[in-house]
Formats: sequence, C-alpha cells, structure tokens
Amino acid sequence: MEFHHKPVLLEETIENLDIKPDGVYIDGTLGGAGHSSEILRRLDKNGTLIGLDQDEFALKTSQEKLTQLNLEARIILANTNFVNIKEVCEKNNIDSVDGILLDLGVSSHQLDEASRGFSYNKDAPLDMRMDRRGSLTAKTIVNEYDREEIKAIIRDYGEERWASRIADFIVAARKKKEIETTEELVDIIKAAIPGSARREGPHPAKRTFQALRIAVNNELGILDKTIEDGTELLKSGGRFCIITFHSLEDRIVKDEFNKKVNPCICPKEFPVCTCGRKPLASLVNRKPIIPDEKELQVNPRSRSAKLRVLEKI
Repeated sequence: MEFHHKPVLLEETIENLDIKPDGVYIDGTLGGAGHSSEILRRLDKNGTLIGLDQDEFALKTSQEKLTQLNLEARIILANTNFVNIKEVCEKNNIDSVDGILLDLGVSSHQLDEASRGFSYNKDAPLDMRMDRRGSLTAKTIVNEYDREEIKAIIRDYGEERWASRIADFIVAARKKKEIETTEELVDIIKAAIPGSARREGPHPAKRTFQALRIAVNNELGILDKTIEDGTELLKSGGRFCIITFHSLEDRIVKDEFNKKVNPCICPKEFPVCTCGRKPLASLVNRKPIIPDEKELQVNPRSRSAKLRVLEKI
C-alpha cells in the first residue's frame, strides 16, 4: 500500500522555513514526507533533517521515499510524537535547530485507509489512533465514558451545538448493544441531529469525529508543550511553522506564539513594563497564511488550513 498525501501549503511553508543548506530542520509530522522531501532537497552534506511520526507505516514509507532521493544530508527518523522533540534531539546530540514544522492535519492516507476509523464516509472499526501502540480508542470513549464526559468532548473539541443530544443518543444506543463501527456511530449522530440542521453545512458527523480523534490522540494537550520546547530549541533567527486545520488548534498556536512575542504579564494600566520579561520571538506574518484558489481546486482538504510562522529573536 502506498502513502498518498498532498502536502498542504507546500511552497509557502518551504519559503517561510527560510532553509539554510547546512541547517538542522525538524518535521514533527512526517506523514508522506511531502514537506520533508522539499526540505531535504535544499540541504547539503552538512545539513540535517529530523523526521518524527507516531504512525509506524508513515515512517517506513517516508524513509524509503527520502532515501530514494539519494541526497547527502543527514536523515534522522523517529517513531514518536512531536511532543518528544527535545528528547529526540538530545539522543542525537543536537542542542539547537534552524527550523521546525508541524502539519497538524490527519494525512490523506489515514483518512483513506478505512481500517483506521478516522473517516465518517467509510465503515470501519471505531479506532482513530494515530499511534497504534496507544490503548485508548474511539470505541472505548463512546462505550465506556459517561454521558457528561462524551458531551464535553464533542462540545469542546468538536464545537458541536448538538453535543448534548448526540451524547444522549450514544448512551441510549450502547445500552442495546456495543457501538463498534464508524457506520453505527454515524447513524446515531444523524438520528440525534434534527433534519433541518443536517441539511446545511458539513457532514453531520464531521465535528463529532474530529472531537473523538482529538481526544483519542490528546492532540490539544501536547501542543502548548511542543511550542514551548520547540521555541527553546530554535537558534536565533530560527523559524517555527505550524499548519492547523480547525479553530481550536489555531487558537492555541496563536495564543502560544503571542506569549513568545509579548510575554509581559504586567497589568494593562501600568504605563511601563516592570515584570522584566523580554520577547523571545517575533511573528513573521501578522495574519495566518491560507491556501490560494489554485491549491483549493487541486486539494479541497486544504480549505481550512492556516499557516502561522514564528521567528526566534
């Protein structure tokens, strides 16, 4: 099986990483190596690419792809989550890097491989683990979590206005039989959302599936720590590029980047700063970079993508 994945905002990301031929760059979400291949092409024999992915299949496929490029730069790959970037660097005696990239979207391959359970359009076991070594699955959440926990996950991570009704319908359905597949869950969600609401907007199960995926993989919980550690690792002038795909992620990235740019904690009414906290970084773009019409036509999945870029002072 091949790993098909269209890298989102590829040209914009590579441009904003401002790649130096002898630099050290981390791709924390290696995926199909779309972004990494372009980073590697710009490195010489003194450059280093570090690729991380918690999906073992993605890592193996990307290793083959990057090796086939037959370039001289050093390649370090690790089967781990990007929250562990510091540990990976320490293990390889790297104390600072020139650039970091995180592409927070689910890869096309993971969506298209039915058995992973990420897609509401394909029937599959309720899984949604990006790292198959993990024990928590979407099936566990919908069958074992209590009603309030399920409601909170769907409401907070999916921003779903019908979270309460969906949680009620899930709890009622699982009393009759265990909810085992994506198709069963989609039917429950459709029944919970009134017909008038289903006729407009995205697929009725989209927000709930997004919420479950985030919960299973603790996607939001690890993001702020990664930004903290990543900024620390960056050399002066180094760039941190993060591509998000929904508002919760984007809000976290925006807030964490702003804390690096303006760390002052003095009350707003103070005429001058007395806390002494100095800016660690600057924003390369005030507003996020979004796909142009050409990319949207080629890759509709990029529609909600936003790229934010931070530069270490």
